[in-house]
Amino acid sequence: MKLSALYVGIPPTYLQDLFKEYERASNGKIKTEIIDPIEQIGYAAQFGNVINSKENKVIVCSGKERRDVDFTNEPLSEEQLTNAVVRVVREERRAYFLTGHGEYSLTDEGDQGLTKLSKSLADNNMSSREVLLCIEDKVPQDCDVLIIAGPHNELTGKEEEAIVQYLKQGGAALFLVENVVVTTPDKPLTQDQIHKNPSLNTILNQWGVNVEEDVVVDLVNHAGNDVGCPATRNYAGHKALTEGLDYTFYVRPRSITVLKERRPTINLARIVMTASGDKSWAETDRTLKVDFDPKLDTMGPVSLAFVIMEEKTAVMPTDTRIIVFTDADFLTNIYIDQYSNSRMGLNAINWLSEIEARVFVDSKEIKVERLDLTSKQRRQVAAILFLMPLVIVVGGIIVLMKR
Repeated sequence: MKLSALYVGIPPTYLQDLFKEYERASNGKIKTEIIDPIEQIGYAAQFGNVINSKENKVIVCSGKERRDVDFTNEPLSEEQLTNAVVRVVREERRAYFLTGHGEYSLTDEGDQGLTKLSKSLADNNMSSREVLLCIEDKVPQDCDVLIIAGPHNELTGKEEEAIVQYLKQGGAALFLVENVVVTTPDKPLTQDQIHKNPSLNTILNQWGVNVEEDVVVDLVNHAGNDVGCPATRNYAGHKALTEGLDYTFYVRPRSITVLKERRPTINLARIVMTASGDKSWAETDRTLKVDFDPKLDTMGPVSLAFVIMEEKTAVMPTDTRIIVFTDADFLTNIYIDQYSNSRMGLNAINWLSEIEARVFVDSKEIKVERLDLTSKQRRQVAAILFLMPLVIVVGGIIVLMKR
């Protein structure tokens, strides 16, 4: 691979250092050069660019693949350059999003859409497409990851069978199961509301897990003022999925339990659990009465996500990979940029597509607009702000007394 920077005049030190670091980290597999397109107009012409003294670019080439990175208006970032490198060297992967059941949409730019997720996948050289299994009959053969993003209505038996067959043939799928519908005591749920947002257990039970009909609450660590939005850094030690993550949070997630009766070839591991133990639980009362009942509710830490692998056998030619989250909202446009939500989702999809390398998120787009602190963090800040003046006053009194 070769990185060629087109820069008029004396190149900045940071650019030279960045190129040297890429050469070093790649053990010589990446070659770099910085070209002044005015002084080396003939050499620069091979890149097919119109010479412009006000334009700065890096051309990333590997074989016949090429990506251009423009850094005219702001300094070149490592994220920009690495994203271009990844897109050149990685074979494009394909993520298919199930549609037809009220799932979150790839084209919806509103709060509940998935356009930001789709863009992040594109930055990691993965295309996003939709699939209607009621028409297709089976998951497309070129599908690397099937994503089921929060269906609000039941799948047909034919669609479920198509997904099961895809998984049995060594497929990979991300299940984002939406929350159960809750109400207040004066407004009983209708039968339609009770069955809204299916658990997908008809499929998941075949791989040893069951999504429960409850709402996970955490009284100690939650996003905003909603105890039904647990925020956590309680992750399992799965390096490819959780290493280096800050908080992630989930909107009314459900709990996941493991079935005792399952095939011995199935390997299960929890990914995400609630942060607190005795202050979090799976609440079965759907009338918004948050009160732990030891006979009905499950005490924390509660599992919010599982990873499932089934080893290849004579029946299944390749390994099956499944990840289940009991929330889809955390990857929608309104929440994906909060905390480490985006990185968690990208890590999961990357791992499912059998790309074990790092994923890349544009750091300029990561911001915390609404949920800057978890409930626990706010309490810690409040305690510090209260204690600091007190410590200063006490220290002053002690100094005066000594005098």
